[in-house]
Amino acid sequence: MNALDLAETYRDLHANPELSYQETRTAALVAGHLRAFGYEVSENVGRTGVVGILRNGPGPTMLLRADMDALPVEEKTGLPYASTVRAVDHFGHDVPVMHACGHDVHVTCLLGAAETLAADRSTWRGTLQCVFQPAEELGTGSRAMLDDDFYERFGTPSVVLGQHVAPLPAGMLGLRAGSAFAAADSLRVVMHGRGGHGSRPDATIDPIVMAAATVMRLQTVVSREVPGGDTAVLTIGALNAGTKENIIPDDAVMLLNIRTFDEDVRAKVMAAIERIVHSEAAASGAPKPPDIETMMSFPVLVNTASAVEVIARGFAEEFGAGNVMDPGPVTGSEDVGLFATEAGVPCVYWLLGGADPAAFAGATDLEEAKKIAYGLPSNHSPLFAPVVEPTLRVGVAALVRGVGVWAGR
Repeated sequence: MNALDLAETYRDLHANPELSYQETRTAALVAGHLRAFGYEVSENVGRTGVVGILRNGPGPTMLLRADMDALPVEEKTGLPYASTVRAVDHFGHDVPVMHACGHDVHVTCLLGAAETLAADRSTWRGTLQCVFQPAEELGTGSRAMLDDDFYERFGTPSVVLGQHVAPLPAGMLGLRAGSAFAAADSLRVVMHGRGGHGSRPDATIDPIVMAAATVMRLQTVVSREVPGGDTAVLTIGALNAGTKENIIPDDAVMLLNIRTFDEDVRAKVMAAIERIVHSEAAASGAPKPPDIETMMSFPVLVNTASAVEVIARGFAEEFGAGNVMDPGPVTGSEDVGLFATEAGVPCVYWLLGGADPAAFAGATDLEEAKKIAYGLPSNHSPLFAPVVEPTLRVGVAALVRGVGVWAGR
């Protein structure tokens, strides 16, 4: 196999996205490249995950992770390599599919780093665990790989490293010690009513009105129950009910997402949701209590301060101190931290800038740059489109530098 063409690989992955636990094409591509680079390769780890092992003498075992799955989003970027893929999601729905979160960037950069580190072993010593993880978007992929006897089969790492592309200027890295990415909980709530004819609402108990009242009341949880100095995000991402304008349905289904950084805040928000959902159902005269199901739950991603200091110093030397910044707490969530917490080892997970630097030309300081970033298409947007370069080049170099710094510390 020829040397990896980063741009071609990225465009191919972007045009051929796969949903969680359906990443078979991506996994096969990854496994083929890793074998060509000289790695010991294991496939179907945690269902569709891939692990590549490369040993280079005595030294630390370093886990580098990239997630592979895409999202049920219809792409609207207009790029020549835009996705037109459709698939059946885990709910059984036919949906469009797009790499709207940038996992195609993550896979490409880790493949590039794997090739670079295999080709030049003089800059590092130890063992590499290149982990290509499924189902990050479901919050279950890292757990699936760990439950597939990951440590027993591949050894326990001494550090976990990784990155997530974001709408920061391409060429910039965002690195924060401590609580860096929020905990995430996803709930499925079913409000039960009594259906009937739209002309006779008095003979029904309308679950749509019940759900609408619940949606509005839930907006008060963060604004009225969480202290101003704490952080919480509560989003209702879907509300589904009914099939026709003159039929009142039996049920309404809501999908909720909660992000928090503090366990006490999380507990308070979750309790408020349960209280409000049940109270609105009771106030509407629901024939039975609502169903509340947890679909996903994973903890805050905590970057180990001492390890961040080591990696940040290496990044400043490699890219310049002005290109390494603290992005503040990120309310997005990540399950990569489980690889570290389960093993009791340090984690360093950073943001990789992927936005066109020209968009930030008017920024005079970091705060202005952050304001500009908020106005750009972000992760999970149908318009999210990282620039190919220098994003890929810097992403590869950051992983390579992280390995070199950690192995040589």
